[in-house]
Amino acid sequence: MAGLSDVFLSPLGLVALLAVVPLVLLYLVRPDPTRLRLPTLEFLTASEETATDRPALSRLRRNLLLLLQALVLVSVALALASPYVTVLGSTQVEETVVVLDDSASMTVTDANGRSRFVAARAAAREARAQTTSLVTTSPAPQVRVQRAGEDDYIAALDDVTVTDAAGDLAGAVSQAIAVADEDARILVVSDFAGDDAWRNAVETARGRGYTVDVRQVGGSVDNVGIVDATYGRTDVTVSVKSYADSEVQRTVALGDQRERLTLRPGDVASVTFGVPAGDAEVRLSPGDDFPTDDRLHLAGPDRARIRVLLVTNGESRFLRTALEVLDEVELTVARPPTSVSEEYDVVVFSEVDGDRLLRSTTERATDLVRDGGGAIVVAQDDLAEVQYGSLLAVDPTGSEQNPTLRVQEDDLTAGIRFPPPDAYLTAEPPEGTRTLVQADGSPLLARGTLGEGRLLYYGYLPTASEFQFNYQYPVLWKRMVYEAGGRQPLRATNLQTGTRVAVGNDTRVVGPDDGQETVSGRVALDAAGHYRVGGQRLAASLVSEPESNVSAPALSTGPDGVVQPREEQVPRPLDLSPALALGALAFVFGEVALLRYRGDL
Repeated sequence: MAGLSDVFLSPLGLVALLAVVPLVLLYLVRPDPTRLRLPTLEFLTASEETATDRPALSRLRRNLLLLLQALVLVSVALALASPYVTVLGSTQVEETVVVLDDSASMTVTDANGRSRFVAARAAAREARAQTTSLVTTSPAPQVRVQRAGEDDYIAALDDVTVTDAAGDLAGAVSQAIAVADEDARILVVSDFAGDDAWRNAVETARGRGYTVDVRQVGGSVDNVGIVDATYGRTDVTVSVKSYADSEVQRTVALGDQRERLTLRPGDVASVTFGVPAGDAEVRLSPGDDFPTDDRLHLAGPDRARIRVLLVTNGESRFLRTALEVLDEVELTVARPPTSVSEEYDVVVFSEVDGDRLLRSTTERATDLVRDGGGAIVVAQDDLAEVQYGSLLAVDPTGSEQNPTLRVQEDDLTAGIRFPPPDAYLTAEPPEGTRTLVQADGSPLLARGTLGEGRLLYYGYLPTASEFQFNYQYPVLWKRMVYEAGGRQPLRATNLQTGTRVAVGNDTRVVGPDDGQETVSGRVALDAAGHYRVGGQRLAASLVSEPESNVSAPALSTGPDGVVQPREEQVPRPLDLSPALALGALAFVFGEVALLRYRGDL
């Protein structure tokens, strides 16, 4: 049937050809007529018989009737099978799926003074059909409306605004394939800047039989932009790339820090700046037609230094040294029974005499933690006798020796080798405490929470371990102080545009335009700038090398050509059944005429 389907729309109709078989059999078994001679009429037919009653002519008349009847049956059978030929014809596009690029590069203003997104949206508006679907690209492919009428499609199109994030054009084309009917046309409107991954998606769509048209907006632009940012603990390294056709100069500045760069075409240069507290911004000057990548928005810590209070009755020499060498730490040492009245971000308890520790000190520390600060308690032999209350993240139960350690994967423990201590305190982690390092099941390093703040437990006994002599000891304490103080790494607070950040229910979010909203679940950082998410400071910037490459080569005409008109020349089957039906009717009339000629009617 596969071969017949290339010729007939309904190949099963050919079964009617079997009707020719009984017709032929009927002619073969039908007896010849008996001729009777009537003397009274012989004189009337004598002359006619001599002229027409020839065997050859009679056989021809009989075979011609059989042929006409067979042709009628064959014509009817072929008409039922619906033979067709493929022709090109005009057809009105009934469904169009429009892929509209709304990524950051579409904000570029070209030489005609018109932004690329305005031009793209105008092209998308003209592409509407009887039903139209709309798919956008940034920050991730999204179906805005599916199989909508003209009014709904235009309304959805008007609601689309360009983002400051990179887009996924290839993914959007794949999404268009998923929502398109088999006869739909797919239209892609973009500047086609960046990588060429979209070409594979377009070829996939064409391979599935879809008509895919592309419309390019925009032209060549000499752009220089910030394409990458690498964050240290207190600094940022910014990479600047030139896409210009000639040598250019740019000044990179962050507050009072600045550096002059000279870039040849394709050059990438890097500059490292210290990140100040609060909101800041790295700027390229002079600017160009793509201002989005001329800025890197920075969310620094709320304060330049973490205020740490070390409460101890012992020397705590190694711990004190580990804290003093941290440039970001402002250390204060208090010896009980000294009271605490100042504001601190982190309180560390080590080698504390429980009889000298004032209740007001632990209460003050508890209030600091509940309000968003942190507390770290260091293990000591009489830990269970010190009245830390809710500041202690574990419940001590006794002591043991020579444990086997088990380390959990975590940012706090990453890359650190924890040696087994000679002796340790056994303890139970209460509900809400996470054990990061276990010593035969007991917490050796643990994390908990109290109110809005953070609790840490450091279980190495100073007299039963040599970990304080290890070069990784100050590294661990730096991490613990940063965590307890709520000082997140810069890479965690400085994100790419398009990032989705998980938040709690009814979280207050203030965006770059100072607009406020209450969000539950996730907040989208689609616009470049500074955010306040709950009590957290965040920043979002483009930093995308493909998106900054805003000069795309002109697309060739042909398979990547311009938009086709809504009236398109498409292959379509031309059904030949009506012609065959008329042929069958003509053969019927021929049969009737032959029967009348023979005198059988």
